Amino acid sequence: MRLVFAGTPAPAVPTLKALIESGRHEVVAVVTRPDAPAGRGRHLVRSPVGALADEHGIEVLTPQRVKDQDFLDRLTELAPDCCPVVAYGALLPQIALDIPAHGWVNLHFSLLPAWRGAAPVQAAIRAGDEITGASTFRIVKELDAGPVFGVLTEPIQDTDTAGELLDRLAEAGAGLMVSTLDGIEDGSLRAVEQQHADGVSYASKIAVEDAHIDFNAPAHVVDRLVRAVTPDPGAWAEVRGERLKLGPVRPVDGDALPPGEIKVERKQVLVGTATKPVRLGEVQAQGKKRMAATDWARGARVEQGERLS
Repeated sequence: MRLVFAGTPAPAVPTLKALIESGRHEVVAVVTRPDAPAGRGRHLVRSPVGALADEHGIEVLTPQRVKDQDFLDRLTELAPDCCPVVAYGALLPQIALDIPAHGWVNLHFSLLPAWRGAAPVQAAIRAGDEITGASTFRIVKELDAGPVFGVLTEPIQDTDTAGELLDRLAEAGAGLMVSTLDGIEDGSLRAVEQQHADGVSYASKIAVEDAHIDFNAPAHVVDRLVRAVTPDPGAWAEVRGERLKLGPVRPVDGDALPPGEIKVERKQVLVGTATKPVRLGEVQAQGKKRMAATDWARGARVEQGERLS
C-alpha cells in the first residue's frame, strides 16, 4: 500500500523504520510537527520522525495546522491508501480523515478502551496496572474511540518507569502496525468496535505541576507517581525553598518517618510517607547535575529532620 506516515517523537520512530523496511508497503511521505527550537542556541531541530524520513529521502510535510488547504491538497495528490499514525501530536479533522481509502490507523499505547488520551503509559503505571499493551485502531472524530484492528499485551514491572515501558511498547507496537496494515491490504483483517464492559478510562496530558510529589501519600503511591513521570516531565519536591528533581524511589521496610522527613544514613537517604519510608535514588538540585541522593545529602549538609515538601 501507499502510505503517508504521521508521527513526531522518538517512540514513533520504530514504526516508521519497520514500515520502510517492510518491503511490502511504500512510505511516500511523512507528516510531522514543525521543526522546533531546542538546545542552548534554540536552533530549529527536526523531529525524530522527520529526521529519519530525511535520511531515507522521504518527503516531509510539516503543516502548522492539519486543516490547512495546502496540506490537504498535497495529501490528496499523494493519494495514500492508508495513513498510519503514532504520536503525531495534533487532532485530525474529518476532511483529512476522509482522504485515504483505508483511513488513518493509529498505534495507541494502551489496551483500549482503557486509557484513551495523551498519556496512557503514565496513567497505567500510576494506577498500578499489572498489564498494559498497544492497540491499532481506525481514527474517528471521538478521541481514541475508533474500532480496533489488533492488540498486544505487555506486563508492567514494579520498577518500570514510563520511559522504559514506552520504549518496549514502541518496539513491539511497530510489528503490530506492520501486521495490521498487511491484514488491511489483503482483506484478512476487520476492525472491531471497542468493548466497554470494563468501562472507558482517560489519561490526560501530564503537566509539571502534576509531577509534584506529595509525601503525605502512601509509599506505593509515591513510588508509582515518580515512575509514571520519569523521564518526563520529571518528579520533583521542594527542600529549603528550592526544587529538587527526583529519580525513581523504592519503598523500604523500616521505622516510619513523618511524611516528607529526610533521614540520611551512610548508604541511603530515606524520606517518610504516610506508610513506610521510600529510599531516594538519583536527585538533581537546581543548577546541579544528577547525582546519587547520598552524595547530594552530604554536599548539601542535609540535617536530620529536614523535609521534602
